Amino acid sequence: MRFLFLIAFLTASTVAARSIELAIELPEAGEISAERIDATYDCGSQAMMSVEYVNAGPVSLAVFAHEGEPVIASNVLSASGARYAAGPFIWWTKGPQASLYDLRNGEDAPPVLECTEQR
Repeated sequence: MRFLFLIAFLTASTVAARSIELAIELPEAGEISAERIDATYDCGSQAMMSVEYVNAGPVSLAVFAHEGEPVIASNVLSASGARYAAGPFIWWTKGPQASLYDLRNGEDAPPVLECTEQR
């Protein structure tokens, strides 16, 4: 089964959208439908951040832009909340709170962004 996602990123510095096409192969497991959830977070002085959550069977992604660059993070094991990893980044949500960590700053470093979901 193949899902095709078209994801647009808006950067703070421009109004233009950049699009990325992403195809994900999922194992055959009956009919799997994709769910897309758009969320907006207030990150204080860092302004607003849009995150698109894509859930399709065993695949869960968080898609957002950080410093103007697209990030597509996959859900990974978490003791609490939902944790997504992409390269050096960890996007971790617990209820309406979310934090972005950059592991290049060290495992115990504070988050580079602390955000609250706007409802």
